[in-house]
Amino acid sequence: MKLLVAVLVVFVAMFQYRLWVGEGSIADVVRLEREIARQEADNERLRERNKQLAAEVDALKTGDDAIEERARSDMGMIKEGETFFMIIDDQ
Repeated sequence: MKLLVAVLVVFVAMFQYRLWVGEGSIADVVRLEREIARQEADNERLRERNKQLAAEVDALKTGDDAIEERARSDMGMIKEGETFFMIIDDQ
């Protein structure tokens, strides 16, 4: 009988160890939940960026205004007949 009780105590101790410290423990589950929340926030930020990029691609594919704006701001291009003025700070 004492042997049976000893074996049962060992099994309970093993299960308690795994519950509190081992893989799949409560602390491990809490850590994984925090990691999931952080990853979901990152995914949402990236989804929003992808939406903005898709809207910009659509604008570049369909409208001349977006292409003209890009050419002016990124490449410094001007239209024919326009005069370009550069204002330089004294600094």
